Amino acid sequence: MLELYHAHISTCSQKVRLCLAEKRLDWTSHPIEFATGDHLKPAYLALNPNGVVPTLVHDGRPVVDSSVICEYLEEIAPDAGTALMPRDAYGRARVRAWLRYIEEVPTAAIRVPSFNGLFLKGWRQLSDAQRARYIDATPLRKGHYRRFGTEGFSQDQLDESAERLRQTVERIDGAIAKGSRWLSGDVISLADLCVVPTIVRMSDIGLEGIWRDLPGMTDWYARIRARPSFDKAFYPGARVAVAD
Repeated sequence: MLELYHAHISTCSQKVRLCLAEKRLDWTSHPIEFATGDHLKPAYLALNPNGVVPTLVHDGRPVVDSSVICEYLEEIAPDAGTALMPRDAYGRARVRAWLRYIEEVPTAAIRVPSFNGLFLKGWRQLSDAQRARYIDATPLRKGHYRRFGTEGFSQDQLDESAERLRQTVERIDGAIAKGSRWLSGDVISLADLCVVPTIVRMSDIGLEGIWRDLPGMTDWYARIRARPSFDKAFYPGARVAVAD
């Protein structure tokens, strides 16, 4: 039995939902609401002491970290739905290199404009004491919230984020320009699925212009959106502000 504790708009939750859809696995949904602090309540912290989403529970045992969950799903159900990891060691290494890059660069970078555009207004409405209590209760990323402050991230931080996001879409474009249909070869893999939520978030907050001059990236994204798994992962309410 697979159970997923996830937040509708969480990019990390979205990539796990993409994998579940591609693998055609049945799962039970447990939505986590950030607004009510579900991710910081004792019952959830008992499953995931990091206090972040998502958490997969398989036969009563929790698995944490979205990229780890995606690999875990492939390992427990290699023959279900779409195979998302190559069978050969070199192919798997190529996918994992992408996964490490995605965690290091775009996953971290997208938080900066996301927080400024989506969460700053509500964060400002809290009192200093409320903000301090929230930061104290958060197991991870305390420094991230402190740097966020009450004015949001600085223009320098936004510019650095945009630079890292541009590098990401250029790498995607370069992979496709070399003749591959997907990031690590001719078949879709975890590499593709794990970066998609960042690209969707860029679109939702008005950053599509970052890749408009990149035909390979544009084609890759169109093919991703045409897959049945996309609408299953990005159901109504799972995007923050769908762009026209």
